[in-house]
Amino acid sequence: MDPSPSLTLRLPGEADTLALGRALAAILADPGKRAALLLRGDLGSGKTTLVRGLAEALPGGDEAEVASPSFNIVNVYPTRPEVFHVDLYRIPGGDPCVEEHLEAAAAGGALVVVEWGQYLPRDMLPAHRLEGDWLPAATGRLCRMTAWGARGQAALAALAQTCPDLVAG
Repeated sequence: MDPSPSLTLRLPGEADTLALGRALAAILADPGKRAALLLRGDLGSGKTTLVRGLAEALPGGDEAEVASPSFNIVNVYPTRPEVFHVDLYRIPGGDPCVEEHLEAAAAGGALVVVEWGQYLPRDMLPAHRLEGDWLPAATGRLCRMTAWGARGQAALAALAQTCPDLVAG
């Protein structure tokens, strides 16, 4: 399956990354646009900041203590829908517990966010997903979002409409 066209977003500062997370929360909370979010970028690129904006914007987000789950592998936030925040930095070869968490998340209608998504085995890639790649930029950050599956494409279209001021070029 070919991905839909990508959308590149310009994120001049942390506030813009948080705003992107809030926009994604509103979009991905809709079951018709619920797609997994796979994030790829260097350490300190803004992946966890984006997840913080996303989780805090959902109902129950004031109870979520968002932090990189590098040592836990998975954090589950008490939001509606629940957010399963997975970090594969320490397990680039995969881990059986990750598959169990992803299955539980899917069964419960949770929103799945995977940091270091490039380490997710190909056979575990969700059919409906947005892939966010942090790219080098002269100032701030760029994030290229690519959609897979019908719900991923619907989420990307909604993102373009919701955040036109962040769309690069």
